[in-house]
Amino acid sequence: MNRRTMLLAASSLAGLAGLSRTPLGGGSALAQAAQGDPIRPLVLLTRPQAAAPAAYQAAELIAQEWRKLGLQIELRPLPNQQMSQVVWYERQRWDATMWQMVGRPERGDPDEMVYNLLHSANIATGYNFVGYNNPAYDRLAEAQRSEMDQARRQQLVRQVQEVVNQDQPYAFLVHPVNLQAFNKQIFVESSAVNQAGLGIRNFWNWISLQPAGPQRDIIVNSTEPVKATNPFYVSGAPDSWVTDLVWDRLMRVGPDGLPQPWAAEKVEQPDPLTIICTLRDGMAFHNGDPVTAEDVVFSFEAPGVGNESPMYRPFVQNIASVVAADAKTVRFTLKRPDAAFRIAVLAKLNIVQKKTWAPVLADYQNRPENLESYVEERPIGSGPYRFVRSRVNEEVVLEANPNHWAKPKADRWIMRIITNTEATLGAFRRGEINVLADYFGDPDLVKEMAAQMPRMIAVREEVDIGFQFVGMNLRRPPFSDAAFRRALSAAVNREMMAGAAWNGQAVPSNSMVSPALAAWHDEGIVGRVPGGNLAGAQRLLREAGYRVVNGRLHYPAGVRETTTPYQ
Repeated sequence: MNRRTMLLAASSLAGLAGLSRTPLGGGSALAQAAQGDPIRPLVLLTRPQAAAPAAYQAAELIAQEWRKLGLQIELRPLPNQQMSQVVWYERQRWDATMWQMVGRPERGDPDEMVYNLLHSANIATGYNFVGYNNPAYDRLAEAQRSEMDQARRQQLVRQVQEVVNQDQPYAFLVHPVNLQAFNKQIFVESSAVNQAGLGIRNFWNWISLQPAGPQRDIIVNSTEPVKATNPFYVSGAPDSWVTDLVWDRLMRVGPDGLPQPWAAEKVEQPDPLTIICTLRDGMAFHNGDPVTAEDVVFSFEAPGVGNESPMYRPFVQNIASVVAADAKTVRFTLKRPDAAFRIAVLAKLNIVQKKTWAPVLADYQNRPENLESYVEERPIGSGPYRFVRSRVNEEVVLEANPNHWAKPKADRWIMRIITNTEATLGAFRRGEINVLADYFGDPDLVKEMAAQMPRMIAVREEVDIGFQFVGMNLRRPPFSDAAFRRALSAAVNREMMAGAAWNGQAVPSNSMVSPALAAWHDEGIVGRVPGGNLAGAQRLLREAGYRVVNGRLHYPAGVRETTTPYQ
């Protein structure tokens, strides 16, 4: 038996361990010997068509193929906030969900996608909401974190991708090609900053975009509302756009994808376990108070207190200690070498004011809910933009921080919430937004508009760091069976999906590491989806013991359906 066969066999056995079998005996058992119970109707959650037309069409295509396997699939659209509530906080309840991991600067290093998404330590409340648990995967995810040799770390990240390819905890779909545009009559075209894997929707662009005339506001669109403006919680893409600007970080991921000093004017590493950060002079929070080394220490200690910040907790678990060596110096001591520390930690965590957040943290330790639920009346950071107001489902308004060392060129940064793609294009054409930052509609419509107004509209395209996928809930049979997941993933025609659902503005995916990260991405991974087509998917199910009876897929012999249908 070769290594690949052993992997497949081990995964299938581990998956089937989550299913209930009844002993064979008596008349009813004879009937069940040929096949197990019929698989219950399965529900695939998705955002509504008007809000996310590409993802919704992809869900329709997926449901269509899965029905050909003998499954009963219900497509259930939910508003974004309700969908997030169910998937993130009611983890035992749902079957499968359309989902996305968006591109963020700190995801330019593969660690966040590799470790935080699928390591078993993050199952209960962290990013691993599908419940994937594979000790072999965990060992590789941990090893790539500690490997300081670049070539060896690249090998480990590629091994991680192959383990995921075999287990298919996600049915990866596509890496979107971000189509973005801006009004070059309002902004100097040469001042726009592109960032690898993100395009012009990035921090550097928001502080560098130079107004060309009297209109001095950057007005961007979002297809979904901001759910939380909280430095210890990011619940979605637009939330992160706001927190990036309001709160400073010790480092930032530059336009070239490499970490560079930010609030720390100097970052030194005298040995593999010690990082020394020297803070800039004169930094202040938006309320006028100085940013101190003690504030920085608290900002990195707070996420590790209890389970108050489960989204950020994984990033600080390798910190043995963080201390203020003096008024300007913060010293980190690590438990083990960490190849991704500068990007995944120093460029990830927000610097908060200790006097504001320490009593809040103490209070929430005595509450059933965690720190993620705290709503600051007026968020205060030290970043290049400061908070002005937020109207639920309408807009977020920030203004330039005049005292920041990197004061933005624009006066304000405004995000308008427009969930309908047609309405978004209309708003862009009328000038109600001047940066098309978040668009999932037909790309030809934007390109035609640019061709009609070449002096007004500049278009930019960039393969995203993130990806679109189907999350399968491994807590709920039959998704607990790796063979079943491989078959469902194999039935997905990624090339057709990229062309039909994303109108060619996407590249097929079978990995959490985007081709935008060329040094880390396994180029051949898409072609190694087990099964690889509908016939292959049917073959995988037969080999695992599943049978189609009267058009309905049944579990392997002896397996009972014990899972409560999603309501």
